[in-house]
Amino acid sequence: MVRTILINGKFVKAQSNSVIEVHNPATLEPLDGVPACGEADLNAAVKAARAARPAWWRTGGVEKAELLHAVAQRIRKKQKAIATTMTQETGKPLIESMDCVKWVAEAFDYFAEVGRSAQGVTVAPGAVHQVNFVRKEPYGVVACIAPFNFPLLLMAWKVAPAIAAGNTVVCKPPHQNPLAGLLLGECYDVLPPGVVNIVTGAGDTGKLLIGHPDVDAIAFTGSTAVGKQIAAAAGAQLKKINLELGGIDPLLVFGDADLDVAAPGAVWARLLNAGQVCTSSKRIYVVESVAEEFTKRVVEQVKALNVGNPMDPKTDMGPLISADAVDKLESQLATVLGEGAKLLFGGKRFQPNGLKGHFFQPTVVAGVKHGGIATTEELFGPVVSIFYVKDANEAIEKANDSEYALGATVYTKSLELAMKAMENIKAGSFWINDPLSDNNAAPFGGMRHSGIGRELGAEGLDAFREPKHVHLDYVQERKPDWFPYAKRKIPTD
Repeated sequence: MVRTILINGKFVKAQSNSVIEVHNPATLEPLDGVPACGEADLNAAVKAARAARPAWWRTGGVEKAELLHAVAQRIRKKQKAIATTMTQETGKPLIESMDCVKWVAEAFDYFAEVGRSAQGVTVAPGAVHQVNFVRKEPYGVVACIAPFNFPLLLMAWKVAPAIAAGNTVVCKPPHQNPLAGLLLGECYDVLPPGVVNIVTGAGDTGKLLIGHPDVDAIAFTGSTAVGKQIAAAAGAQLKKINLELGGIDPLLVFGDADLDVAAPGAVWARLLNAGQVCTSSKRIYVVESVAEEFTKRVVEQVKALNVGNPMDPKTDMGPLISADAVDKLESQLATVLGEGAKLLFGGKRFQPNGLKGHFFQPTVVAGVKHGGIATTEELFGPVVSIFYVKDANEAIEKANDSEYALGATVYTKSLELAMKAMENIKAGSFWINDPLSDNNAAPFGGMRHSGIGRELGAEGLDAFREPKHVHLDYVQERKPDWFPYAKRKIPTD
């Protein structure tokens, strides 16, 4: 069986005969197949989106808001079914999947209201009987591409603001786990046909979508390397882009931190979703005065984690997404240890309870080398990397020493230290004593090599529209500064 794709409001059989098999990463059992969509499928999806765009753009704000709220309501009704599918194809613990689906619905509710009240602004005129205002208009057709680690949430952060702004979209869910994305597509049935379209496929499909001449903007979450390729391709056609890319985020534990909070907080911030989170705390800098006790508590926390079948309610951590991901992490960890770090726990692939999937032990390494691989490459897996520093100043300096700047966290009771760190560390999100928390009303995105643009908040809505300045003079009269210039006098000194 091969799943259908969503085009112009209907689930239809793809024209491509190529199929991608989807497997459960915990058990390796086959789940289903999806088409590897080709040019004909992309043309049909983009054509439907472009045809729907004029009417959708002109749909009233109240009606748009009601429709987005209706999408959110449908998502909530399907929460368990969508979450179960997502857990089966991602390896994410079911409780995490349930949370994700909840957040997806909240994103549609949020942008329903923000889009309704943010058409533009008026500005002071330059002269009498003039009116000036700025109108914000949609780009047109937006390509939305999400990654495997949060296939629904990071798609919703694109689709909800894009359509709230008046765009239509063509979505490509990740090829590793597209099934929940197609199930989510059923919740778009309240929208006019063509407003949201879904095609499936891997990199080749993504390239066709990005390069399609009738796609006006691209919203992508993924690696920095792929983001650079997308930026180059988009630049050749002057397409608008919104890129949320990689991160090697720091977490700083200062000497006054409450270790009863900081240690479990750091473990959760690093090992959520088996460490496959762009904003996870991949560099943990601990000052010497609390280093020994903090490290001890981290190891205790990690040892207590229950790794296994993500459908089991007792499971804290599931598998990695693929065998390639395990191979890469294993190689990176060997380099970390070769650079002088000490392995305190874990460090191996394994099969908990006889499961055949892509499992890797939750791992703790300490005394990690700053400037080594753990600070230059993203270790996308369950490895807690602890760096030791002399004091808060050194922690801040090293935390900021990175090409990436997606997020950063500090644990401290000192407002002065927290603000000093905030001012000196580049990061799109800065968390104080509460890592990885998002707020739909606040922007999310990276600085430096971690991305371009923002998702969520008013900034997330503006990422999908462009301003038009309207200048109106309600009195028709000849202006004194027009031709001929001979009638004007040049003032003398």
